[in-house]
Amino acid sequence: MGIGFVPVILAILLTLVSSPLYPASRQPVRAHHGVVVSASPIASDVGLHVLKDGGNAVDASIAVGFALAVVYPSAGNIGGGGFMVIHDAHTDKEFSFDFRERAPAAAYRDMYLDRDGEVIPRLSRVGYRASGVPGTVAGYYLAWTRNGTLPWERLVAPSIALAEEGFEVSYSLSQSLKSASDLLSNCSESKRIFLRSGKFIQEGDLFCQPELARTLRLIAELGPEPFYEGEIANLIFNDMQANGGLITKDDLEDYSAILREPIRGSYRDFEIISMGPPSSGGVVLLEMLNMLERFPLSKLGFNSSETIHLKAEVMRRAFADRAEFLGDPDFNDLPIQRLVSKEYARSWTADLRPDWATPSDAISAGQPTAQISEQTTHFSVVDADGNGVATTTTINGSYGSGITIRGAGFLMNNEMDDFSSKPGFPNSYGLIQGQANSIAAGKRPLSAMTPTVVKKDGKLFMVVGSPGGPTIINTVLQVILNVVDFGLTIQEAVDAPRVHHQWKPDVIIAERNAMARDVSDALRARGHAIEIRNSIGDAHSILIQPDGVRLGAPDPRSDSKASGY
Repeated sequence: MGIGFVPVILAILLTLVSSPLYPASRQPVRAHHGVVVSASPIASDVGLHVLKDGGNAVDASIAVGFALAVVYPSAGNIGGGGFMVIHDAHTDKEFSFDFRERAPAAAYRDMYLDRDGEVIPRLSRVGYRASGVPGTVAGYYLAWTRNGTLPWERLVAPSIALAEEGFEVSYSLSQSLKSASDLLSNCSESKRIFLRSGKFIQEGDLFCQPELARTLRLIAELGPEPFYEGEIANLIFNDMQANGGLITKDDLEDYSAILREPIRGSYRDFEIISMGPPSSGGVVLLEMLNMLERFPLSKLGFNSSETIHLKAEVMRRAFADRAEFLGDPDFNDLPIQRLVSKEYARSWTADLRPDWATPSDAISAGQPTAQISEQTTHFSVVDADGNGVATTTTINGSYGSGITIRGAGFLMNNEMDDFSSKPGFPNSYGLIQGQANSIAAGKRPLSAMTPTVVKKDGKLFMVVGSPGGPTIINTVLQVILNVVDFGLTIQEAVDAPRVHHQWKPDVIIAERNAMARDVSDALRARGHAIEIRNSIGDAHSILIQPDGVRLGAPDPRSDSKASGY
């Protein structure tokens, strides 16, 4: 080889080293004032128009949420619940809203078991007995009363127009509805509205939902009152009573959203603020970050066998704790502070071997008391004043319980499956759960939703979250790691392939392009089992640069969009 080739080869090598292993699918949306990122282009544009009209990030988030209830029926909802984490730029404080669904008063511990004590298949997942009391409308209204600026009717108005006048159906929505036809066919109202009585909604069709428009108009005019005490509440109760459901008028009237303190911690030089119980997201996220902080991930390399091995090991340990210790804080004494402590992380990783996978059967929950859910959607908003809102809402499974309330036009959740129907028995996501999450009247089921804000040098740095049942927490974890440890841009961090481990089943779930052959071979040699999945999560994120520019990063795994100005 001639000496003249050496500089060329060195230049090529330097380019390969400095370029990301997985280049971004697109450039993030750059905005100097406000940006909205959601699973739906229509909903993102709705939020953007609210910001341009002078609304703040909370206003825009509420408008996006209602719009998603119309245009994204598999997960957007008023028949479900969720969580919202807010960074208030004016006070430099964070707080969170819990509008998780609650078990009806008639619910009881063994309600999904047969006479032999075995779980009755599908009873907690499909039909009228699968639903908890919805919280979305109450949650949005509570957030608006505390932090909204525009009139309430202005925030609901776009969703009314979308339901009444219709919107053009995308290819992905048409296919999603067809794939859910078996579930939706169980309810005549769902079949009529979402399947057109078997004729199916096609790409390009105009989809109008007059019953839903009427429901939303009542909410716009009167707030949550008709939903929990008035006309909509009567429709819910009548449909439940006629079909063996448990939700009563008293259940609806007794529901309230709750202002809660978020979970706080740190990772390297960043402050992490996330959702606390009854979401497990913030606790498990901080527990994993605390464990990983002990290792030089940037030197080990992005998605190297060493890095993925460490991810899997901390994931399995944190999810074992989730199963044992977490549930509704109003019903349990939870060892949260110990779980998210740095000392606990050191004790949990003391026996972690870099050369061998710890069998999940050999791991039970740790000892934090010593001495001391898939169809979901996430949206992120940052406004011109620097307020940031991370919101994750759900009806649990795709299209929830499959039940549409007659005369009201909205789908109900199947959130009762997020309880532990029987301790040690997996739910629809394969999650093992314990006594702390057993069914009880008025209780909120444990969630994996992880709406999160990240601060750097005391300033808002990132807003992130995801849908995906238990994969939510690990998706948020990896977006943060990708930026902090591996130096990826926010769009690269969102696009990059992901892995997931949840303790049991004892397997690393990996996206198809997450690891090269030599990496998977090295992981199997360490004792890991690997399962390939097409997609994990949908992490719509925002990063604020030092110069104040907001970078909106939609996830290419969906038809998502970032809208900014």
